[in-house]
Amino acid sequence: MNMQAPSRSRFYLFNLGLPMLLAMAVFLVFDLTELDRAISNLLVDPASGQFLMRQSRWFEIVTHKWPRVLPDWTGEWALIGSLLSFVWPRLASRRPSRFLEKTRIAPLLRFTTRHRRDLLFVVVAFALCTLVIHYLKSHTSVYCPVETTLYGGTELRKEWFENFTWLDKAGAGRCWPGGHASSGFTLLALYFVALRHRWAHARKLLMAVLLLGFFYGTTRVLQGWHYMSHTFWAGIFVWLTTWLTALFFYGRLALQAPMRSVPGTPCFALKNNHLLNGWAESCPRTRLSAKN
Repeated sequence: MNMQAPSRSRFYLFNLGLPMLLAMAVFLVFDLTELDRAISNLLVDPASGQFLMRQSRWFEIVTHKWPRVLPDWTGEWALIGSLLSFVWPRLASRRPSRFLEKTRIAPLLRFTTRHRRDLLFVVVAFALCTLVIHYLKSHTSVYCPVETTLYGGTELRKEWFENFTWLDKAGAGRCWPGGHASSGFTLLALYFVALRHRWAHARKLLMAVLLLGFFYGTTRVLQGWHYMSHTFWAGIFVWLTTWLTALFFYGRLALQAPMRSVPGTPCFALKNNHLLNGWAESCPRTRLSAKN
């Protein structure tokens, strides 16, 4: 059976080409038009001139405070796990390992050691995404809608490309891209871990994280703290940062390997799937046929 290498062009088209195409579309459709403002105007109470959800305390807690727990805890557990991954190799051959086995701590330590690269990847990806978003915020100085004169504030509305500077901070504005949305999108790191381990439901995880990031961002739009385009830009920058980090940690072939078959999937279905063509290890029967 001929082994066919995964398509390099398809890999870069999906992971780099599509985000760049989306960035161009967002720039043309949102940044060069008044679409952002038109969407936000629909969310303003005509009587008070305030965003409908801005003064809602429960909405702030449920959609802004509580959702932070998910990405925060993910990053914290990954950091703790990466530190613990260095403990077991130093204890495995010593007496304390017996105590750890009895207390069932040893399996946890072995797990962190086995997945050290994944844990370190999540930590580094989270850190780099945070760094990139903060850099863009401080070097574009975009003010949030409610801070501008359009919605009762004192600052003038400007687009990110009007203020952007490479080295110096552009001003006090810190609204572009969306910070809350980016915290949700940082969970894309888990998708790349799933790809590396060829998890059959990796694409479902990708869809869930993207929906989560858009939910995070949209709630801030409803409060007047962001424009809709800020969420798209946050997703684009977090995707590119996380993908490049995953490429460094795992390499292209590991990220492009076919998904493991879902239990109960017939071997002939995998064998006849052109996307998995050439990957004999995808199911036991094809492994046997490859040996014969």
